[in-house]
Amino acid sequence: MTVFFLIRHALNPSVGKLLAGRMSGVHLNDEGKAQAEELAQRLGSLSIDAIYCSPLERAYETALPLAGRLGLDINTSENLSEVEIGDWTGLEFQKLADDPLWRLYNSFRIGTRPPNGELIIEVQQRMVTEIERLRKRWRHGALAIISHADPIKTVLAHYAGIPLGSLLKIEISLVSVSMISIDDFGAKVLCVNSLGKIPGFLLSL
Repeated sequence: MTVFFLIRHALNPSVGKLLAGRMSGVHLNDEGKAQAEELAQRLGSLSIDAIYCSPLERAYETALPLAGRLGLDINTSENLSEVEIGDWTGLEFQKLADDPLWRLYNSFRIGTRPPNGELIIEVQQRMVTEIERLRKRWRHGALAIISHADPIKTVLAHYAGIPLGSLLKIEISLVSVSMISIDDFGAKVLCVNSLGKIPGFLLSL
């Protein structure tokens, strides 16, 4: 059995203001750095075998304190990156408010492609492909996966059998931890959007 800790990155100046997407140079702010340190304290005593991370700075910087505490390297993977939102990258939410395609994207995400961007099913395909690749590599391990809200939602939806059309009903907060376990008989969603200590009984599964 492989256990995955699916972790959203910490706070950065773009949150709530603009669509950072895959924009480079988006670093954690001071509060985000504190959140990353707190995450390392929450998970640092666990038996985590490896850390895999989105290559974007805000995810990598979230992984750094945990990697330091566990004495592990950070492995980056493009498959774990943020949704490619194309021409919307870097735009403020206020400027997008009157865009009909943006409104459709937030009401019918499964069937709406951002301009020159990814469909959400394409995000799910690359995320699940990476999870399955890692499961084969670590058949009896525990892995920390640092990524982004919507990509994590697609993984949870896949393994829980939730339609992608219901994706916006799942909440994934900053530095939250969601857990899944996968073996040859299937998958189990162990917890979603945890912001506290991981319950001990989950760690013994």
